[in-house]
Amino acid sequence: MLGIFGQVLGLVLSVLMFEQFDGTNFSFLSNTLSELGSYGHSYFAVIVNGGLFFGGLCVVLFCLLSLQLDASPWSYFFYVSLGLTYFALAATGLFPINVYHLHIIAIKYFFIFGSATLILYGLEQWIASETQGSILTYICALFAFVFMTSFLLLPLLELGFTVGDSAFYNELLAEPSRAEIWWPAIIQWASLTTFLFWTALVIKTKAVDVRS
Repeated sequence: MLGIFGQVLGLVLSVLMFEQFDGTNFSFLSNTLSELGSYGHSYFAVIVNGGLFFGGLCVVLFCLLSLQLDASPWSYFFYVSLGLTYFALAATGLFPINVYHLHIIAIKYFFIFGSATLILYGLEQWIASETQGSILTYICALFAFVFMTSFLLLPLLELGFTVGDSAFYNELLAEPSRAEIWWPAIIQWASLTTFLFWTALVIKTKAVDVRS
């Protein structure tokens, strides 16, 4: 939970203090997470990058410790996938958009592993003899899955969201021609918000199960 709190705190502080070198403010409708952590666009990029890195490692540690407490094979795959997801998110902070290729790889695999984690969570809950999550957790997981898979799959439909219908994770820096309402940025923020909230709910549920 400390890791999630650190990531959210870093994001909130960075958004509040964000001011690009051209004087424009941050917008969730057109700016991406990568721009928020870019040392060429944001004065306080180190805050969000540090939050993503150290917060991500905290969740990875949670997953490693949880592997020792849950003997279910489906839970094992779930924790491994969740740990890889947050390892990729930590890598996005360690390698900001200034290190373009490594950052793009980290963002790409965050969405890939995140989508796989949500599928494994659904399978784990379906196979479990007793329901472990709340209705809110399931709803949040569903929305997170829809947003994260949309981020990966929408460019394949060739709807013109990006130039040449390239993958969203390849179009993370602002361009002069970018619209004020840019769907790749909106979907990215919706994915990150719902996934972080869902993770917090899962950690809370797992902690209650361990204490009981």
